[in-house]
Amino acid sequence: MPVRLLIPRLLFGAALLAGSGCATYFEPFELSAARPAPPTQAALALRELPAPREQVVVAVYRFRDQTGQYRALENTSTFSTAVTQGATSILVRALEESGWFRPIEREALPNLLNERQIISQIRSSNAGPDGEPLPPLPPLLYAGVLLEGGIIGYDSNMLTSGVGVRYFGTGGSGQVRQDQVTVYLRAISTQTGRVLKTVHTTKTVLSQQVEGGLFRYVSLRRLLEAEAGYSFNEPPVLAVTEAIEEAVRGLIVEGVRENLWQLQNAGDVSSPAFAAYDADVAAASSTDAFGRESVAQPGGSSFGFGAAATLYEGDYSGSTPGPAATVFFRQRVSRRVGLGLSFSAAQIEADRAFQLRHLAAEGNGTYHFIPGARTSPYVLAGAGLLVQGDSGGSNPTLFPYVTGALGVERTLSRGVRVGASVGNVYPLREGLDRVRSGGANDNFYLFQTHLVFSR
Repeated sequence: MPVRLLIPRLLFGAALLAGSGCATYFEPFELSAARPAPPTQAALALRELPAPREQVVVAVYRFRDQTGQYRALENTSTFSTAVTQGATSILVRALEESGWFRPIEREALPNLLNERQIISQIRSSNAGPDGEPLPPLPPLLYAGVLLEGGIIGYDSNMLTSGVGVRYFGTGGSGQVRQDQVTVYLRAISTQTGRVLKTVHTTKTVLSQQVEGGLFRYVSLRRLLEAEAGYSFNEPPVLAVTEAIEEAVRGLIVEGVRENLWQLQNAGDVSSPAFAAYDADVAAASSTDAFGRESVAQPGGSSFGFGAAATLYEGDYSGSTPGPAATVFFRQRVSRRVGLGLSFSAAQIEADRAFQLRHLAAEGNGTYHFIPGARTSPYVLAGAGLLVQGDSGGSNPTLFPYVTGALGVERTLSRGVRVGASVGNVYPLREGLDRVRSGGANDNFYLFQTHLVFSR
């Protein structure tokens, strides 16, 4: 067989074997054995709580799905519910695992009563081994606290995002989707009917997908096509489990602090487990509904400075990056909008053609899309005046211009932010490169990083 035909076949066989190996890895042909479910982070935190003085007898009749929501599927309908219908079993296990509560059976109470009736009838009609009548059944435990609530929300597609790139038939893409489940749990006194305490928790359900592919002609009549992908879908039942376990943890800690139940050692109220719960509550209070960390709003006025690189676009080819520096002042006029002044010095260059420096002053406005988040994208628009001179500083020329930029800023600490932006400076008349020709005005791009200090 000719070598030119043998090599493509060898490559195809290697690709086929590699693809088979990957397929076996991503979707194994062998079944796995049953195993105990791994504990969630909330379950581990629940087990670290200090011991109670006395376990509380609690009853759970039904802790159910109150969303009434069905699972969302594309291009089809389904009668499968979005969340598990066995939340009562999850709650009972969490109560048992905590060591603080003694749950009693109430969800299947008719079955329990029927079985006790059968036992009582058998005992009344039969005698014991010694011929004596069998004693009656002991009384059922009654609960001092009744637990109610349920899964009250399952919000789909709270946050979706994706990115992809493809060049000459080769590329990849990725997608992310975030759902959220919300659980409410309340404790009720069976003697008075008073609601003793209500807690609620939320848990995100994350789904991710990454895929890539290749589509290319390797010869005139030979087409190579390959693809690979990976997806991760967090099981909703695990999200519900963790949310319920966190609700039980919160019920214990907050109940201790309101004297609903007591610790075995009163000094444990300052234990690391209680401090960890306080840290989680503080962290939750600084996040928004999408789980993004929020920060305090910056002060009314701020100033900053930045370093940048310029990239000329005009009549000359072969442009090279030039240095630039900026200092600016901002005044916040609303939660999202700010007005500012900016002063900059920059240099634009074209390979073996020119090297020109300029100073600029401008007024601009900024709009922050997520002002309360630690990371916030923003858009900038403004206008100014550019003063240009050559390498010797002679023949200054004035250029009015407009500018626009897209950027992002991240809060490092209170009053300090770091950011990056990409913008364009567009003079309103031709001649920025000292050549008055062409159909479009000369302009340059500005790639900048900066620091912002707020009062």
